[in-house]
Amino acid sequence: MFGRVNIQIKLVEGDSAGTVTAFYMSSEGPKHHEFDFEFLGNTTGEPYVVQTNVYVNGVGNREQRLNLWFDPTKDFHSYSILWNQRQVVFLVDDTPIRVHTNLEHKGIPYPKDQAMGVYSSIWNADDWATQGGRVKTDWSHAPFVASYWGFEINGCECSC
Repeated sequence: MFGRVNIQIKLVEGDSAGTVTAFYMSSEGPKHHEFDFEFLGNTTGEPYVVQTNVYVNGVGNREQRLNLWFDPTKDFHSYSILWNQRQVVFLVDDTPIRVHTNLEHKGIPYPKDQAMGVYSSIWNADDWATQGGRVKTDWSHAPFVASYWGFEINGCECSC
């Protein structure tokens, strides 16, 4: 139910505008929970943007974006999700970039009752991913390839 997942990713090099490379956790079904790292494709030379999102009972709309302070296409970097009954923490190279706190005591639902799997994908999202959808996927730059290394998962059972 809770724990930490970590992966080292080297993101798509060159012009990847319109694509999204995602590393995420998700349960199943229409009322699923989900924690997302979404790396928004970019035009060559522009900063890479990472978007995080938290779904609770099938509802997202909790996106936050951050320009990465390094070029994630030049080397592997560590991306982690740590979750427990109190918070969900998104980390980049062991630096917290977002904390989603359990505020159930204020009537806000929190993702704590569904086991989740770990996934990754690269997909076309040129309707919104790069500069709000103004820059479309240039398929002449395909294939879009990300490299993965050092996957770790440390989970624990919940005594809820």
